[in-house]
Parts: sequence; C-alpha cells; structure tokens
Amino acid sequence: MRKLEQKTRTEYSVMNTSVAIVARMSAILMGFLTRVVFTRVLSEGYVGINGLFTDILNILSLSELGVGTAITYALYGPIARKDIKRQQILMRMFRSFYRVTAVIVLVTGLALIPFLDVLMKDRPDVDHLILIYMLYLMNSVISYLLIYKKTLVDAHQMNYLTVLNQNGFLILQDILQMIVLLVTKNFILFLIMAVLCTFAANVTMSRKADQLFPYLRESCKEKLPKEERQDIIKNVMAMLMHKLGNIVVNNTDNLLISGFVGVITAGIYSNYYLIIGSVRQVLDQAFQGVAASVGNLGITEEKEKVHQVFLQLFFIGQWMYGVAGICLFEMLNPFVELAFGKKYLFPVEVVLVLCVNFAINGAKKSVTIFKESMGLFWNDRYKAIVEAVLNLGISVALVVRLGVTGVFLGTIFSMLLTSVWIEPYVIYKHSFERSPAEFFLTYGKNLVVMGLVWLCTNYCCMIFRGGAFVNLIFRMCVCVVVPNVLLWLAYRRSEEWKRLFELMKKIVIKVRGKIKG
Repeated sequence: MRKLEQKTRTEYSVMNTSVAIVARMSAILMGFLTRVVFTRVLSEGYVGINGLFTDILNILSLSELGVGTAITYALYGPIARKDIKRQQILMRMFRSFYRVTAVIVLVTGLALIPFLDVLMKDRPDVDHLILIYMLYLMNSVISYLLIYKKTLVDAHQMNYLTVLNQNGFLILQDILQMIVLLVTKNFILFLIMAVLCTFAANVTMSRKADQLFPYLRESCKEKLPKEERQDIIKNVMAMLMHKLGNIVVNNTDNLLISGFVGVITAGIYSNYYLIIGSVRQVLDQAFQGVAASVGNLGITEEKEKVHQVFLQLFFIGQWMYGVAGICLFEMLNPFVELAFGKKYLFPVEVVLVLCVNFAINGAKKSVTIFKESMGLFWNDRYKAIVEAVLNLGISVALVVRLGVTGVFLGTIFSMLLTSVWIEPYVIYKHSFERSPAEFFLTYGKNLVVMGLVWLCTNYCCMIFRGGAFVNLIFRMCVCVVVPNVLLWLAYRRSEEWKRLFELMKKIVIKVRGKIKG
C-alpha cells in the first residue's frame, strides 16, 4: 500500500514538474518579447520606473508574513488524514488573513506616495507618475483577493492546475500589452491590461478550487484547538522573519541602485533581472513541483529515506543551477546587446557577480524546500534577520565605493555568512538528527568542482570573438556541451549520479509510454 502511495506521489510530481516547466517557459518567452517591445518603444525612464515600483510593492508584500507557507504545511496532515473539517477551518483562517493583508498593502502603499521622490536619485521625465504608481499598487492589492484557495490545490499536489492558470493569463496579458504598446505606446493602458488579467486569473482559480473542493463553499464556524492555533501562529511569526530577510536580500537592489546610482542604471539592471529571474523561475518550478511530495514524505517515511531523497535533490540542484549560472555568465551580454541594445549593457565584472549570486542561491534551493516542507520555520528564525541586516549594511557600504557591483556583492556575502550553512545545519539537527559534517564536506568539494568547470568553460568561450549574434551562438554550443561533460567526468562514479541516471531512464521510458499510448 505504501509503495502504491509513493508511486502516486512520484507520478504527481512528474506531472507537476513537466506541465509547470512547459507552461512557465511559454509565459517567460512571451514575457521576454513584451519586455523587448517595452524597452524599444518606451524611454529608459519607463524601464527604470518599472523596476523601482515593482521592488517597492514586493517589499510591501512583507505584510503577507509568509502565512501561505505556514498554512500549506499545516494542510499536509489533514489532507493525508482526509480531514475535511480541519481543511475548512484552515482555509477560512487563510481567507481572513489575506483580506487583512490586502488592506494593509493598500494603506501602506498610499502612505508611500509623498516619499517617491526620495527613492529616486534622478527623477526621470515620465508623465502621470502618481497614476502609474497607483496602477502598480492596485495590481498588487488585487493579487491577494480570492487567490488564497490555490494553496489548497497546491497542497493536494495539483500544482500543475495553478501553474496553467497563472501562466495562461500571463501569456494573455503579454499579448494584450504588446498590442497596446505597438498601437498606442500608452504606458498607462499597458498597466491597466495587467490589472485586468490579474483579477481574471484570481477569479478563474477561485472557481476551479470551488469545483475541486465543494466543501470550501460550505459554512464553517468551528475553530482550531488552542494548541494547534498557537503552533500556526508560531510558524507565521517565524515566517515573518524569513519573509523580511528574503525581501531585504532579494528586493532592495533596485531601491539601492536607484537611490545611490540612478534610475537609469536601475532600469538596466531590471533587464538583467528579467532574464536571470526567468531562468530561475523555470528551474525553481522544477523543484517546486516536488514540494508537496516532500511534505508528505516527511509525514509518511523514515528519516533515512528522507535523507537520501534530500541528498539526491541537492546534487541535482547544484548541477542544474551551477550549469545555468555558467550559461548566463557567458551568454548574458551578447543576448542583452541583441535584444535591448549596447546602451543597456553592464560591465563583465557586474555580470559575473550576478551569476555567482544566482548559482549560490540556486544551489540551496533544495535545502529551502525541505526546510519549509517539513515545517522547520522556527528553528532558524533569527538567521533571516541577521542576513537582512548584513545584506543591507554591506551593500550600502560597498555601493559607495564600487557602485552597482557593491550592491550585488553585499547579497553574496550575506548569504555566505548565514543561510548557506545555517539552513542545512537546521535540517540535519532537527529533522535528520545526525551530524552535517559529511554534507558540508561534499558541499565544499562540489563548489570547487563547479568553480573549475566554470573556468574551463570560460576559457573555451574566449577562444572565439565575433559579432554579438555569432558570439551568442558559439557560446551557447560551448555552454551546452562543456560544463555538462566535465561534470559527468567528475561525478560519473558517484552514487548520486548513478541514482540520477536511473531516474532519467525511468522518466524517458514513462514519456515514451505516454507518447505511444
């Protein structure tokens, strides 16, 4: 029976991952085309404003407190036990909280309007700036309404439904926005399309959840037991600290660049962020598809089995994000030059820091998924605050001396001093109940191997120099072959590679069977 359940979880994970990646890649392609049109049609000032306002509202999302993650974890048990009543109570709590969150974001966002000029070193020549900001704010507020129901869909391992809905409406939004830009060149109408599509996506997802889980519409006046309610509140408070740290680390870069360097430079960074963020989203989606399975795994399986899955996922993550970081470093500038023009290029040292940051952050993705899916929010709550303080302090100190490079170096240093080693330590101590020494030794060896592979790949890419397009094609071929071959040579005899190879064979067989069927 347990093997059957495990097989079902695996099939759901494969379905989630495959559908999610295809849908996300389609949306990313359309998003990139929209960005190219946006950059070519509108001035640099609009590009900078877009990045700045997006980061401001991402910071306001702190009011969500990370309650979605805490509620998702709380749902795993009731779902495994088929406890409908407990699911109803949790979802009612979630609904109330998100409605309060929407009000807080709206009020706080309105309160920031008098201070917008303070956040811009050189205010760009953009008309109707307050109206533009209000549309960004409205889109953010709407995103909290009705969408809480998608958490229940995700917790039931039907993540592919939410991904299809979200990315389907993103593609529709991109098509409408491109038409608006090409026909009218009106940025305000461009933003209105985003607001309408966000609202439509939320309504559609809400109705789908009601169809799947009719008990969501039933009246429920019961409350959680005091002890369980306190556990959820405890996890929410811990997630608040994690959310704060995550926002400061990942969403203050544009604010610092805008305030210390200039809005135009912030606009240049937003183009790089779009490309790097798009790659990250595809890879993150592949990992996120297994999040609910990990949550159930922690409840139903023994620690040794969970530990083996963790090591395998960590190995895959280091390989995937490491190779992606190498590819981005070699191909970003030729790609940006072709898509947006030479005036939007960063120096190579800035690109290197961005890509190293991407690789380090991605390598610990599996650690983060295991920590959150197994409910270990409370144990490293102070780490997030320390990381946020270090990131902000180091970034501000370095941006004065090094400019935009200093902002991104601050992010790397703060990660290395905190989350890179604290999060694995917490998992090993509180979940696996064993020493993390062997894990850290393997981690260090893998980083050295990846660094050497990066140097070899860069050397091969420097052999040829030509125009942007030819250079991009050459580097693409090198990046697809060289790092993967070198990593295979390094790991071909390891147990992690052997298990990965067996997994890939099973997936290929399953896909062939689906095609023939």
